[in-house]
Amino acid sequence: MLDLHVWWAWVVVVGNGMSGAWCLGAHWLPPLRVRAIWAAVVLVEASIFVQVAIGVWLVTVEGVPAPGIHMFYGFISLVVVAVLYGYRVQLRAHQYLLYGLGGWFLMGLGIRSMFLG
Repeated sequence: MLDLHVWWAWVVVVGNGMSGAWCLGAHWLPPLRVRAIWAAVVLVEASIFVQVAIGVWLVTVEGVPAPGIHMFYGFISLVVVAVLYGYRVQLRAHQYLLYGLGGWFLMGLGIRSMFLG
C-alpha cells in the first residue's frame, strides 16, 4: 500500500497541474471550454480523496508513521476541494480561473506533502 500511496501522489500532483493549466487556458481561450474539462477536474479532485484514504489506511491499519506535517497537507487538500466547490456559484463568471488556480494550489500542496511533509 505504501508503494501505491507514493505512486498515486504523482497522479494527484500531475493531474491537478494539468487540469489547472487547462482551466487557466479556458479562462482566456473559449475554445478550450468543453464539457470534458469538468470531468477532468472531478477526476483529479476525487484522486485526492483516494490518496487521503490510502494514507489513513497506512497509518491506522498498517501502522506506518506519517512524516512531519504530511497528514496536515492531505487534510488541507480536502478542505481546499470543499472550498473550491463551495465558491463555484459565487464565482461563476470566473469559474475557470477559480479551478485553474485551485488546481495549481492543490498541486503545490501535493508537492509540499511529498517533499517537505
